[in-house]
Amino acid sequence: MDKPFVNMINLYIFDETSRAAVFGIGSYIRELSAVLKDSKINVCIVHLRSQLPDVEHQIDENNIQHFHIPAAIIHNQSLDWNQQTQLYYQNVVFLLQLQIVDKSSLIFHLNYNQCGKLAEELKKVFDCKIITSIHFLNWCMNLSGNISRFEKILFSGETDQHDEHKKTIVNSYLIEKKFFETVDHIICLSEKTRQILEDIYMIKPEKINVIYNGLTDRVFIQNQQVLRQKYRIPDIPVILFVGRMHDIKGLTYALRAFKIVLEQRPHCHLIIVGNGTFDSYLKECENIWMNVSWTGLIEKEKLYDLYSVADMGIMPSFHEQCSYVAIEMMMHGIPLIASTTTGLKEMVNDGKTGFHIPVIEYDDSVDIDIQLFAEKMLYLLQNHDERKYMGINARKRYEMIYSAEIFRKKMLDFYNSFNI
Repeated sequence: MDKPFVNMINLYIFDETSRAAVFGIGSYIRELSAVLKDSKINVCIVHLRSQLPDVEHQIDENNIQHFHIPAAIIHNQSLDWNQQTQLYYQNVVFLLQLQIVDKSSLIFHLNYNQCGKLAEELKKVFDCKIITSIHFLNWCMNLSGNISRFEKILFSGETDQHDEHKKTIVNSYLIEKKFFETVDHIICLSEKTRQILEDIYMIKPEKINVIYNGLTDRVFIQNQQVLRQKYRIPDIPVILFVGRMHDIKGLTYALRAFKIVLEQRPHCHLIIVGNGTFDSYLKECENIWMNVSWTGLIEKEKLYDLYSVADMGIMPSFHEQCSYVAIEMMMHGIPLIASTTTGLKEMVNDGKTGFHIPVIEYDDSVDIDIQLFAEKMLYLLQNHDERKYMGINARKRYEMIYSAEIFRKKMLDFYNSFNI
């Protein structure tokens, strides 16, 4: 039973329509609003820079409110981006003052690290608590998760006023650090990120909670042979990669390792699901084109069908916080071979629910051992019972840690802890 609240909480969850899907934030907000729909919390999703032409208020079928605020039309072209952003946030707060009738027990839940000005403007006007969930850290994207390189840039005294890349890293860190200091509380999606916040951003431990993402169970028992026939998938082992066509996802390493696998197991197939620029990855497929299928971005129902036929999943990413793809694979009982980056390492129980492939950090780059990667894939291909055992364990891990029920309880306890 949910704990009773002292006051009815008025929760405003902030989304940015133009960027929300990129780092799983869209999925996070959908899952969060879904688990809160019967919780006696008043929930409103604030869609910043909405694609709608006008400010608009809506209520969906789950009685969740949606407040759309379109991007600003800038008449004064002399304003730089920072000035434009601050002016937009000031207008957002003004509109919220008009929109919010009950201004008691207010919690504003932000989801982007670059909106410190919004947090400041909200605090000026409202008696509220401001929290944020960390879905990504900017330096992880710029440095492919190379934490050693990040620390060296920040703390070794490396200074080069002409190195724009380093200046960007440092400036981004300072913006994020100020934002984390401004908000009242921070939700980390992994223990690794909590450690980074404490050790590098110098955020007080009592300000941080780790709450893993949760996902509603949508697995249905389906006949694999029927699904294979439906999608014309041959009756051979299927390896599944799901992610954007971006260097951060490590697809190049997956393709090179798969080539090695084919030398010993020519009868297996790699399915790649995701959108982006394919050209460089297609070059990696030279001479193995017939063993690789590319779907592009597909509907969730079809993706779940592919999960139902997959024998294993692979995620050689260089940055993940609490990947919904990894959760979906666990939910479907798929053993997962995953890199040891950021939060992904703690999602996969090495040797129990899948295998780790270490990310190797150098002074100015990161790498993955494709031979080791191939060996892990070959092991699962050659050991059916072990593969099945890991899949069962993966499903149990989903139920114990990443289910919607667990997520709901932890988020309700978290909001209730403010006792506002």
